[in-house]
Amino acid sequence: MELRKDFTYSLIVPTSMGVRITPVNGQPVNSSDTYIMQATSAETNVASISSYLGLPVKVLTTFVKGSPIAQFIKNNLASRHMAYEGKDVPQGGPWGYRHQFNIADSGYGSRGPRVHNDRAGEVGRTLNVKDFDLDRIFNKEGAQILHLSGLVAALSPETSTFCLELARAAKKYGTRISFDLNHRASFWKNREEELHAIFSEIASISDVLIGNEEDYQLCLNIKGPEAGGKGLTEKIDNFKEMIKRVKQSYPNTSVFATTLREVISTNSHLWGAILLEGDTWHVVEPREITVLDRIGGGDGFVGGLLYSILKDWEPEKWVQFAWATGAMATTFLTDYAQPADEEQVWSIFEGNARVRR
Repeated sequence: MELRKDFTYSLIVPTSMGVRITPVNGQPVNSSDTYIMQATSAETNVASISSYLGLPVKVLTTFVKGSPIAQFIKNNLASRHMAYEGKDVPQGGPWGYRHQFNIADSGYGSRGPRVHNDRAGEVGRTLNVKDFDLDRIFNKEGAQILHLSGLVAALSPETSTFCLELARAAKKYGTRISFDLNHRASFWKNREEELHAIFSEIASISDVLIGNEEDYQLCLNIKGPEAGGKGLTEKIDNFKEMIKRVKQSYPNTSVFATTLREVISTNSHLWGAILLEGDTWHVVEPREITVLDRIGGGDGFVGGLLYSILKDWEPEKWVQFAWATGAMATTFLTDYAQPADEEQVWSIFEGNARVRR
């Protein structure tokens, strides 16, 4: 995939920022009184792989004016080496706008994690294309990849238009487009026809499409993998057939990816990945990983994939590095991985957990 050579940012991500609060020691929310708070969004989880490994990243978002939570988020983005741009929206009183809260425990052993989203009054739903100078961002500053998420694209009619216009501007100025479909049923309720049209247009001009079987079926109306498939090889073949159907419907896309996960227990998963680049398949067959907190593993995978593409590596390495950054994310209590360097990531792929002195 040929990338733009004149650019200020390697990666641009539009997002709705919030905070995640998690009980300590993997305890359930209902029985806890001590929590860790972190700034979070799926899209900045993705961008963290590139930002921690030294590539220039920019976040397009919006903030609640005068909010200490907004300042907490801005401080966090800066600490993650991310530039950010966004309007400060007046709160509008105590019942006005706020940053979303994600309340989640990590689970433990046989008790699975539970996530509760509190998104009432979410300021990110006000993201509006009129608040951003797209000519400056994509033409004068320039970017190599724009990464879009279906979570943001489906938040509100304003954010749907915002993501669609970002994709159109990126296409106009030669920025490659990555689209993680990320279907959420509650976001799509009573908007199915409208969102299908928007998602289909974005997908039609995307260079990279990422999603699981439900994402491809529910966002793009693509038939999912065949039911059944007892053996691992048969299951992978079924996923390949689904991706072939996506490729037929979206021939302008050159890279398709999906992850494979089987949960043995909260802290032990089988983790794999499938990548189609052009007409060539690259597969990491599922193997066991130890999980501290599963939230963000998929985002870590996407982040590693985009970093690999930005580094212009051979496609075989894309899925390997992405598999490893996804696995790495599950070893952090933050829902984003913070790789020290590329060597640390490759050690995970190689299964080398020996101490480095």
